Amino acid sequence: MKATQKSFQFTATQSIFILSAGPVDVTVTFLSPVEATDLVKQSTPFAYMAVSAASTDGIAHSVQVYSDISAEWVSGDNSLVANWSTSLSGSVITHQVQLQSPSVFSEINDHTQYGSAFYSTLNTINATYQSGADVTVRAQFINNGQLPNTQDTAFRAIQDNWPVFGLAHNLGSVSTGATSPVVFSVGHVRDPAIEYVVPGGTQDRSLYFWSQFSTVSALISSFLGDYSAALSRAMSLDSKVNGDASKISADYAAVVALSIRQAIGATEITISKNTNGSWNTSDIIMFLKEISSDGNMNTVDVIFPAWPVLLYLNPVLGKYLLEGLFRYQASGLYPNKWSVHDLGSSYPKALGHNDGNDEAMPVEESGNMLIMALSYAQKTGDNSHLTRYTTLLDQWTQFLITDSLIPANQLSTDDFAGHLANQTNLAVKGIIGIKAMSQIYSILGNTAQSSNYSSIAADYVTKWQTLAISSTGQHLTLSLGFDLQSLWRQTVEIESLPYLNLLFALVESAQPLSSLHLMSLLLKKRHGIRPLRTHPDWQIWTAAIVTDTTARDLFIGSVKKYAADGLSSQPFGDWYETTNGQPEGFRARPVVGGHLVRDVSYFQPLTKTSIGHGSGAHYVRELT
Repeated sequence: MKATQKSFQFTATQSIFILSAGPVDVTVTFLSPVEATDLVKQSTPFAYMAVSAASTDGIAHSVQVYSDISAEWVSGDNSLVANWSTSLSGSVITHQVQLQSPSVFSEINDHTQYGSAFYSTLNTINATYQSGADVTVRAQFINNGQLPNTQDTAFRAIQDNWPVFGLAHNLGSVSTGATSPVVFSVGHVRDPAIEYVVPGGTQDRSLYFWSQFSTVSALISSFLGDYSAALSRAMSLDSKVNGDASKISADYAAVVALSIRQAIGATEITISKNTNGSWNTSDIIMFLKEISSDGNMNTVDVIFPAWPVLLYLNPVLGKYLLEGLFRYQASGLYPNKWSVHDLGSSYPKALGHNDGNDEAMPVEESGNMLIMALSYAQKTGDNSHLTRYTTLLDQWTQFLITDSLIPANQLSTDDFAGHLANQTNLAVKGIIGIKAMSQIYSILGNTAQSSNYSSIAADYVTKWQTLAISSTGQHLTLSLGFDLQSLWRQTVEIESLPYLNLLFALVESAQPLSSLHLMSLLLKKRHGIRPLRTHPDWQIWTAAIVTDTTARDLFIGSVKKYAADGLSSQPFGDWYETTNGQPEGFRARPVVGGHLVRDVSYFQPLTKTSIGHGSGAHYVRELT
């Protein structure tokens, strides 16, 4: 009998579907654990699916459930040949599938080309399995309500009679009370997970869970056995996230809940081995993939907007994410005086850019690194990065002093918009970066350097205010000193403000609310660039600093409307048309972690002093 969907609910960790199959309701719960304070669990690349059933007509019914995965899990090229096996290890049935000729450390279409997919369930008396062609295996279950416990050994291309790997459970006679859930686990394991550049060559790095488990089968057995406890922990996190975000609004709670899994799912926590082959659990680096836009590793201007989710869940994860960038640049392998853009052009190869020819965003990334280093120290009191990498941080600050007030022709995080000189936005980023270094030196006890950099930042703020504001006083210009009414800029460096307790004022300009389009604030106006696009994370950042509740809720509501409009089946995209909500290509990127900016516990309300009039008034905002 064909099931129809009755309801759907999502939380920060779960997606819960209730399906009606005649007189029986089937509840399917997908749980993606977010275990930010447990590195073993957080590095485990598995998720759960739990299925239960209940009669809706007061009569008992016989119910069987079936699920499968296909070999499409193991490649982005369906013409490649896969092989597979099914094992009964202890109390677990596991299907394992991989490419016949894997290519280590490579991807096709954002899809890994090595490692194995695993689909498992507990081997109870009512569980059955089968591998084979999709039409064969599914027909077997439809016709018989169970599988024959057989394996297809004719290994072939993924698209050749589409091999699938089925698991079935007989729930028996189901009455009005919901059955105990049958639980499936699914995931993909690569080892080594990352290739990381080091002086003299490269280092293979593995996921942290290997420090506790010697085999994947042992990991799967533990994972399945932990379901009830994992669900309890997930429900606690869901409750906390919803409670915190609901203090702002229901729309904000929905946006945040939709963002957490996507942001954390783009990361991997790794360790190295000691010379004796044992795991070095003190050497932790977390890696992040710039999904869909280009596949870069640990892209600084992707980490930066995602940063709030790490501060909220566990700030130490932020330290591990920055460590790979700091360590690489402190080694001297990167030749430029500004911060590197990323750790590698293609995940999972963190090979750096020893030739200095990365996608240079000198002011953008230098400011980002200084701001994040300070924000982590302020949040945790852990100054180890500030102490260990003082020379590198100061090097970036010296660069900002020379190139941030009047930035040279360069890219900002909007690389799709191309190079531009004198960007108002980048100037702000650089000034905040200089002030951040002042605060860093204050933490480290170097009062002379702290005072020097603070004075420079204050002087630059005064000059920036003169250069950046239009002659009418109604908006900021896109480019410093380029005062055309057709050009304005949403000052996205407001992203920097909630991270830091920076005691200096910053003038910014709001686009008049009357100019908002159906789906949100415009990204920018610029000759040659379509002006009707925006980023949802920037809208939430804007909402985080406005002092007018109506404006705040308008920004948040616009993002919620875009996320819920049903125009796209892709994961939460972060670039879209403001007039109709159509996505513009970015999908599943971790930048949605920035949506938690209002949940960062030390965010301080902003005071305002009007220095203008009407809907385009400017405000001096100070963090205290």
